[in-house]
Amino acid sequence: MKNLHLLLVLILTSFYGFTQEKQEESIAFSNKQHELKINMTNLIFLEFADLTYERALNEESAIGVGVLFNFDSNNDNDLDEYRKFSITPYYRHYFSKQYAEGFFVEGFTMLHTGEENSNIFILYDDSNPSLGGQFNEETYTDLAIGLSLGFKAVSTRGFVAEIYLGLGRDLLGNSDIEVVGRGGISLGYRF
Repeated sequence: MKNLHLLLVLILTSFYGFTQEKQEESIAFSNKQHELKINMTNLIFLEFADLTYERALNEESAIGVGVLFNFDSNNDNDLDEYRKFSITPYYRHYFSKQYAEGFFVEGFTMLHTGEENSNIFILYDDSNPSLGGQFNEETYTDLAIGLSLGFKAVSTRGFVAEIYLGLGRDLLGNSDIEVVGRGGISLGYRF
């Protein structure tokens, strides 16, 4: 009987030590609440600098802000040729047992500016050959609201990789663009 009690005490002590070690590891990792990321998809394919800062509020939610600059002077990409700048604050809710990682749903707003190119067609007049198709460039500022879905993985050393995709609807109607996109593959560091 004494051997059974001794075995039970040893098992409970080892579980307590393991649990305490896991809690200490979780507390140490939860102290790392800040992230800096760069969207590699936008950088490589669209020539956008898309930088993001995120702060974990707790194990299942975070807030952040993304800033996008278009440095393609030709504006010749087909996916998002008009956007020049955007700032995108967001809130994320994570659905996993890890600290602010795993599958997430994101609500965002996007304030974006850009240029729209439009052609004005005027009937050709023999007396004034300069009339004809004219090219008109207008700048705009609009506000969108939307949702994104994604997944984030964080290594034990703080390396962050995430993939996400979202759509938003412009609210002000200042441009011909009605739907804005948000997404890509981002890499960064949690500290």
